[in-house]
Amino acid sequence: MVKMGFDVPTYRLNFALCSLISSGHLHRARAMFDQMPQKDIFSLNRLLSAYSRSGDLSATQNLFLSSPHRNVATWTIMMSAHAAVGTSSDALSLFRAMLGEGVTPDRVALSTLLNIPGCAVPSLHPFAIKLGLHTDVFICNTLLDAYCKHGLLSAARRVFLKMPDKDSVTYNAMIMGCSKEGLHAQALQLFSDMRCAGLTTTHFTFSSILAVAAGMDHLLLGHQFHALVVRSTSMLNVFVNNSLLDFYSKCGCLGDMRRLFDEMPVRDNVSYNVAIAAYAWNQCATTVLWLFRDMQKLGFDRQILPYATMLSLAGSLPHVQIGKQIHAQLLLLGLASQDILGNALIDMYSKCGMIDAAKSNFSKKSEKSAISWTAMITGYVQNGLHEEALQLFSDMRRAGLRPDRATFSSIIKASSSLTMIGLGRQLHSYLIRSGHKSSIFSGSALVDMYAKCGSLDEALRTFDEMPERNSISWNAVISAYAQYGQAKNAITMFEGMLHCGLNPDPVTFLSILAACSHNGLADECMKYFRLMKHHYSISPWKEHYSCVIDMLGRVGCFFEVQKMLVDMPFKDDPIIWTSILHSCRIHGNKDLARVAADKLFIMEPTDATPYVIMSNIYAKAGQWEDAAHVKKIMRDRGLRKDSGVSWVEIKQKIYSFSSNDLTSPVIDEIKGELERLYKEMDKQGYKPNTSCVLHLVDDELKLESLKYHSERLAIAFALINTPPGAPIRIMKNLTACLDCHAVIKMISKIVNRDIIVRDSRRFHHFKDGVCSCGDYW
Repeated sequence: MVKMGFDVPTYRLNFALCSLISSGHLHRARAMFDQMPQKDIFSLNRLLSAYSRSGDLSATQNLFLSSPHRNVATWTIMMSAHAAVGTSSDALSLFRAMLGEGVTPDRVALSTLLNIPGCAVPSLHPFAIKLGLHTDVFICNTLLDAYCKHGLLSAARRVFLKMPDKDSVTYNAMIMGCSKEGLHAQALQLFSDMRCAGLTTTHFTFSSILAVAAGMDHLLLGHQFHALVVRSTSMLNVFVNNSLLDFYSKCGCLGDMRRLFDEMPVRDNVSYNVAIAAYAWNQCATTVLWLFRDMQKLGFDRQILPYATMLSLAGSLPHVQIGKQIHAQLLLLGLASQDILGNALIDMYSKCGMIDAAKSNFSKKSEKSAISWTAMITGYVQNGLHEEALQLFSDMRRAGLRPDRATFSSIIKASSSLTMIGLGRQLHSYLIRSGHKSSIFSGSALVDMYAKCGSLDEALRTFDEMPERNSISWNAVISAYAQYGQAKNAITMFEGMLHCGLNPDPVTFLSILAACSHNGLADECMKYFRLMKHHYSISPWKEHYSCVIDMLGRVGCFFEVQKMLVDMPFKDDPIIWTSILHSCRIHGNKDLARVAADKLFIMEPTDATPYVIMSNIYAKAGQWEDAAHVKKIMRDRGLRKDSGVSWVEIKQKIYSFSSNDLTSPVIDEIKGELERLYKEMDKQGYKPNTSCVLHLVDDELKLESLKYHSERLAIAFALINTPPGAPIRIMKNLTACLDCHAVIKMISKIVNRDIIVRDSRRFHHFKDGVCSCGDYW
């Protein structure tokens, strides 16, 4: 250290101070600075900047506060230090304090402030004008970029149009701003204008314009930009190559992406992350694991490996062993407590069905963000624990965290699965108060919820009120019409979706095929099945084949059913054979029914359904001995038929009823209401359909058995406990029998109410003695 006991020229002291700073001896430099008799502002700023770069905010702030003399550079360094560690509000406070001390900001100070997240760009713009910097290209570019980053594109465009001089940075900022807002045509026009102006396309230009091509899903355009990159010699730049990798991955061109990846002279961690994310999205587990191990072998920093992507892959497969191995690595590296990775662990374990492990990771988090709560709520929903999801949502609100649109989407799904329309309406109201009403995802979830809870009108109204719609929104409303058997309306919505420029996906076609199946529209069903395969090049899922087979069976086209089974590129499964067995019951096809039943006895040995259907087929044909034999086999194997259960929601409380269960505390009132209705029905010519009772008993017992089916008990209870005219919504675990269907039609006319019944197949909307299914189900 230099002694201060004698007069040393100031320039020598400054030189010695700079040497200490350059060599990283900041504490010695600070001690020397404190002993300097004359502290010049240059030395102060040099030392302050060194402390800021070291990340020691406390030492930086201490030096700043101890200095009586500060210039605009001193204040700018301090603002940058706060911005670097994320304390943006303190940086903004420093700017106000600087103005209070009469220090005039220069172009660097203003630029620093504009680059701070959360700064009020419109309030800083006047400073640039007042200081005469509004024509400065550097400041204008910073202003323009800040406006774009804050989503204020119209203000950015005003700055852009008023700029007397523009450079590559100007156009790059505007192109990226337009790209982020989905204004792809404007971004392309800006790129064209930039080239016409003779400005040099930089690495950032290519990155921005490739993002536009990816946003448009325009492969040809991307190929053209790729050719420009090659001609400009930017192929040697890893940043540009990573943008090309990202473009090809987002367009689903894994082959092009892999060729580029293999040809890249230099790859960084971003290159690997993009490739791994693309392969993970397409569930190419082997390639993902190879790339991940390659990263480890090449010595990339283990702290920045794509662990979150690997956990996402493990959850989507699902493959819990991969997830556990990644979890073990995170524990060894001390990264498991990071918020993003902790949330990824919750998501992975939830998707793998290990909800206890997900809950354990959630509980261990010292600080839980809204994303953490949402991940756990979503996990409960995915695993069918809907009541637990609702409880956790309440806990989240009590903890003072604001739910986001993903939270609402999950919790609305829980409400729809519980078929609690009252709760769904409360969530809808809360959604509006929270400012998420206009979210596409929340709106789509609400459409689905109202439809599943038996209120098609509210589902359609919610859809109509959505300011924006995507394919998920259209799929939700098409599915709603399909569930209610309104095939023509479903097809109209399908055409509307196409008119809006949206392409149907496999889920869209699944809903359309289901709608056609529910209405017996065989020709239309086959038309859309072929359209999906040949026009849209969508490979049908097993569920699509199941829908078509169900439709063909229901209209009695059993030869076509058997041909479809041969042509199907999947192994047959219980769902398909159960559908065939149901069709055989409708048409009395005992031969194919026996084949279907034998298949199901092997595939689902613990499921009583095929035994019950086969017994009913024999009973309907009067083959009572064969029916009894099937029932005996069923009893010997310890199988029991599911009892018919119906439930109804009244004042946000669920009331359940089982067929012929007369133990309800209000059973006398229910029986009295039913007797009153039966008398009215007798006057209108009601004749019970005893063929629905497939037991060898006398007619009196058959009549008694029909009277107290679960849906009738639930409807009578709802009539007693709801105001006149209010719609009644009943949910049932099995399909309704023919007699109950006829009875509910008559009840709807007698009591002048809408009665909506959701059975195991679809919705039935009874009104004025007519059902929406047209007696076809």
